[in-house]
Amino acid sequence: MSEPSPQVEVRRSGRRRRTVSAYVEDDRIVVLVPDNLSRAEERDWVRKMVQRLQRREQRARRTDADLLRRARELNDQYLGGLAEPVSVTWVANQRARWGSCTPNDRTIRLSERLQRVPDWVVDYVLVHELAHLIEPGHNEAFWGWVGHYPHTAKAKGYLLGWSDAAKLAPPDAATGFPQGDAD
Repeated sequence: MSEPSPQVEVRRSGRRRRTVSAYVEDDRIVVLVPDNLSRAEERDWVRKMVQRLQRREQRARRTDADLLRRARELNDQYLGGLAEPVSVTWVANQRARWGSCTPNDRTIRLSERLQRVPDWVVDYVLVHELAHLIEPGHNEAFWGWVGHYPHTAKAKGYLLGWSDAAKLAPPDAATGFPQGDAD
């Protein structure tokens, strides 16, 4: 059985020239569009914006169990099954880090801030932290393991941009993590 379609309210604005935006208000999705859009363009934009909000909401619903399951998949796929974590959890107390790992008890923690980024970025942070279960430091062997993930460079760039935009601690160019992040 599929979920019911969300209630959508479209608000046209003569002041709005090119941008389209959407947000959730009470129990409905409000889509703001320029007044000069045709009805067909409006329908297309409403569909895109509703899908975008639903994807964001779905990402925000990922549980710790989902994270652990994904970490195990990534471990098998990119690290040869050598980095088996005991737990992977979302945490709210990491403001200067994207993730952290404690190799002794094989636990990984990811900042809740990552719930707002694309899945391939979360996957990079998971692979980064999983690699610490094999190599604790940021040495050449560690980066060799992380490099098995095909979106490493793109995800590091994404996190560098996010950090800069959020005015977090200046990121380390090598890791993409804020400076001082000791994992």
